[in-house]
Amino acid sequence: MNKDIDSLRQELKELLVEHLGLEDITPEEIGDDMPLFGDGVGLDSLDGVEIVVMLQRHYGLDVKDMQKGQEIFQSVNTLAEYVARNTKTE
Repeated sequence: MNKDIDSLRQELKELLVEHLGLEDITPEEIGDDMPLFGDGVGLDSLDGVEIVVMLQRHYGLDVKDMQKGQEIFQSVNTLAEYVARNTKTE
């Protein structure tokens, strides 16, 4: 299971950089526990909307409750845990 969560974290970092057009940071520079918003990666509320779209498009997940979204979108770790828990794996 750990291998899966590690590869999921890496995939999410690459998706974030690609989907959000992050030009000043590479996937390798995003720490697993680094805050995605504010002083960490520096995302804003518009980026949050893009993350919702990204999760829908790539994983078929809907995050409708933005209060819950704030918890899910704290870091790559919280994002990966949410995706792992809510996607069906064969």
